[in-house]
Amino acid sequence: MLLYIGSVIIILWGVAHIIPTKNIVKGFGEITADNKKILTMEVIAEGLTLIFIGVLPMLITILAGPDQTASAIVYLACAVMLIIMAVVTALTGSRTTTIWYKVCPAVKTIVAVLYILGALF
Repeated sequence: MLLYIGSVIIILWGVAHIIPTKNIVKGFGEITADNKKILTMEVIAEGLTLIFIGVLPMLITILAGPDQTASAIVYLACAVMLIIMAVVTALTGSRTTTIWYKVCPAVKTIVAVLYILGALF
């Protein structure tokens, strides 16, 4: 159950990253068209990465079961990636005034803990 909860949380968090992409880019003011494209790409890429980090553990749990060694490897690898992303966000985006960036490291860390607990139990 912990694995499914973590997966759903991080999938929804990924979708929440993608939805406001246009407003995020607009918030940077007057930047070049190339910079707008790069910024758009990066915002969408993080959202898609989070969605993938949610879908992969869910799929392996459904298709292979949580008791398999490969499943545990996937859970732990996704947890490590989320922790790395949480650290990067804590050092960058969460230092802004935007509340969602401040919450982001906590969400990623919570899901990482759920995946680790799911791998262990």
